[in-house]
Amino acid sequence: HCNFEFDLCGWKQDENDDFNWQLRTSSTAKLGTGPATDHTLQEPSGHYIFIKSSFFQLPGQKARISSPVLSRRNKNCKVCEGVVIIFYYHMYGAHIGSLVIYQRTTLKHEKILLNLTGNQGNFWQRKALTLSGDGDEDFQVVFEGIAGKGPKDGIALDDLTFSREC
Repeated sequence: HCNFEFDLCGWKQDENDDFNWQLRTSSTAKLGTGPATDHTLQEPSGHYIFIKSSFFQLPGQKARISSPVLSRRNKNCKVCEGVVIIFYYHMYGAHIGSLVIYQRTTLKHEKILLNLTGNQGNFWQRKALTLSGDGDEDFQVVFEGIAGKGPKDGIALDDLTFSREC
């Protein structure tokens, strides 16, 4: 489970993307570019990760962050019918890009689990995704934020949790 209150909890920024997810609070955010509070504490001082277009990013550029590696060799992981990742997202603004979630194996095969594009509303939304099994191959979950076409955008993530089995 990661609520981003202290750090990225083992989630890693990808090196082959265009920019990074930023750890931030709403109290340091400009109005209209993100949630008023985090999801965990429901306070402006609570932390979450966020991407926003700026004059440094071009539309379509990507920021990726990857989970720690989950092992299929764990006996509980083999037994469970579909490991689940639960997370909260906030995508609000006139120029929102996309949020794409992948399951990536250690051999770098990527499967899209979810693709959200455009304004999803000015509130935190919960999503639960079932992760598929590829035999004994270890895997990661990757969150990819894609920059929108203007300054009124922002994608935030909070409270990323894997089901207990793994």
